[in-house]
Amino acid sequence: MKRSSGARLCATAAIGALSLSLLTACSDDGSKDTDSKTSASASAPAEASSSAPAAKALTKAELEKLLLAQGELKGYKVDSGDDTLPASKSVVKTDKPACNPLAWATAALAPGDTDASVGNTVAEDKTAAATAKPTDLADAFDIDMTFVGLSSYAGDGAEKAMKAVSDGVTACAGGYGLKADGENTKVTKVAEEKNSAKGDEVVAFTEDVDMDGAGKATFHAAVVRKGNTVATFYTVNFAAMTKGGDMGAVPAAVIDAQLAKLK
Repeated sequence: MKRSSGARLCATAAIGALSLSLLTACSDDGSKDTDSKTSASASAPAEASSSAPAAKALTKAELEKLLLAQGELKGYKVDSGDDTLPASKSVVKTDKPACNPLAWATAALAPGDTDASVGNTVAEDKTAAATAKPTDLADAFDIDMTFVGLSSYAGDGAEKAMKAVSDGVTACAGGYGLKADGENTKVTKVAEEKNSAKGDEVVAFTEDVDMDGAGKATFHAAVVRKGNTVATFYTVNFAAMTKGGDMGAVPAAVIDAQLAKLK
């Protein structure tokens, strides 16, 4: 890995979702039982009665209230994500349209067709541990940060969003090219994986990302539908990102706490 371009590497590995301040710090330290598709997702959900009103999408303001907030999950810090998440889908592009929902989901953006979406970041709070000060700089960056996105849909839009993600996992198994905030990334492999998240539908997957020709990094994502709301989770470990390898699974505590807030 070329240390002089470490910030670029971190940016592309994280699907363009990290702020320049975090990226610079990251790059400058050289030392440094349920299927992924639940039974509900295996087949199309039962059609609602013709007399039942169509689901209405929540507004952004309503979704903001459903995002995890600081103090609601012990051992984690919650941030608005304004400085770390892409502002819109227009800055996250792939070379295969079928892969767009995957790229959007990993950047806390709505994987389906809706304007009602919000996102934040949930990171381990090492200051809450018994040893508030890390023993070295490498330990300070050994932190899991999860990008969390919520999106809401009218009618059957949430089910369609989940299908788009599921179809994308299959269509993009051989990888795809990604451009985010001007940086190019090569995802070399996409694979379905298991996740025990409790929702109406669950699709979880891993992505192997080329680390600028210096090995690969494996990232984990989970997309969960609860009613007409879709929650996306994508985890990055800063220390692991500097040397490649597995970023680690999305923390179950983060998924459980966020889903508990959804109606």
